[in-house]
Amino acid sequence: MATEATGAPAGATPPQGGNQTTAAPVNPATTTPANPAQLTPAQLKAKAKADKAARRAQVKETKAVVAAADAAKTTVDAKGNKGKGKQDGPQSQSKTSPQHRASVSGRRPSTLAVEKDVRSGIPECFSHIPMAKRIPTAQAHKDVHPAVLLVGQQMATFAIKDSIARLEATLLAFRKVIGSYETPKGNSLSRHFVPHVLNPQIEYLTECRPMCYSMGNAIRLLKAKVNDFDIDTPEEEAKEGLLETIDLFINERITLAEFVIARNAAKQINNGDVILTYGRHRLVEKTFLLAKKNGQLFDVSIIDDPYDRGGQELASSLQQVGIRVFYSPNLGGLRANVERATNVLLGTEAIFANGSLHAAAGTADIAVAATNASKKVIVLCETINFDRERVSVDALTYNEIDPEQNTSESFRLLFDTTRDKYITGVITEFESGTGNSPAQAILALLRKQEDPTAIA
Repeated sequence: MATEATGAPAGATPPQGGNQTTAAPVNPATTTPANPAQLTPAQLKAKAKADKAARRAQVKETKAVVAAADAAKTTVDAKGNKGKGKQDGPQSQSKTSPQHRASVSGRRPSTLAVEKDVRSGIPECFSHIPMAKRIPTAQAHKDVHPAVLLVGQQMATFAIKDSIARLEATLLAFRKVIGSYETPKGNSLSRHFVPHVLNPQIEYLTECRPMCYSMGNAIRLLKAKVNDFDIDTPEEEAKEGLLETIDLFINERITLAEFVIARNAAKQINNGDVILTYGRHRLVEKTFLLAKKNGQLFDVSIIDDPYDRGGQELASSLQQVGIRVFYSPNLGGLRANVERATNVLLGTEAIFANGSLHAAAGTADIAVAATNASKKVIVLCETINFDRERVSVDALTYNEIDPEQNTSESFRLLFDTTRDKYITGVITEFESGTGNSPAQAILALLRKQEDPTAIA
């Protein structure tokens, strides 16, 4: 049996003198001579195999470093939504990688942040209140139309936030859905369109942001129109009827309604008045501009929503046409503004069947303060925003959570509820004298609108 070598490596010149130990046979697959020219075929093959394994290991390390760097770059965007890094588990990193060298301060390297539930900080008692969220287009139903995808993203990011603006955008998107629709062979539009085409669009929009009341009313009318078609109605005739219904709806319930409401509300403004309003509402703004155009001399006092700052835009718009404006950035100046005002003009998102007002958070404070100071509180609202089925006495039943003001410590509700006793009158597009009616009379107004011969 040969003894192990304890001297120089194979191929080296042994030292002179002394007893020399015989070297054991060398395995060519594991040991490589120092001189490449002396490599045997077996050693060359082993060397190539080792180099290939080293290259593979290097590629794996590079991929791991790049993946970790990409994930580390994930940051919270302007809306508070977190991006998603790869969650495939820990990846091996080279100890000599520049991105993961030991910190000179001795602190441990930071770990990748795990995306957390955006509703985790909301108490259980508010868990029923919905919140807008961005739905990736890849997760949308395959039948959702591109125009509807766009509207959904705009709603989720509050690029479109006013209820009537959302309604109009939705109807225009549905117009494109109808235009591109083709009834499958063996089906009829009256039976196939709603469940297989329209409903996926509605579900996607509702996922992006809870549906406003005007959208719900309009969709019910559109579905009723589809159901009115006979099963034998030709596709082109039915589609033409739906498109005409949408166009008529936009012209009468949105465009014309806005004009009539602004005209009737402008008649309520007299020379020397100081009108108090909250934030920026398009009906209120249109009323002020029309009253100024009619020659009325008046001032406007604006209390702004500190989270929206729409009042700043309204103040700029009014000042450009020569209307004097008193501006307060928040409710801190409520008392002084109420005392200065002759009456109050407010916009709203909806009115419930019991006359309660559903409007931007802060509206109730102004209405209560103005009523206690014996000031008139006039509300502007289209009849398409009336909800004839639901009632509300507080802001905890029907509301939304503001996704931009939602943290683990606190959250904010977008709307509040104003009881009808704090509202002097409601101006709608329905022609009843000046259009100023009690808030409790909305059901009578709707019945009269649908059937002019009915007794309210």
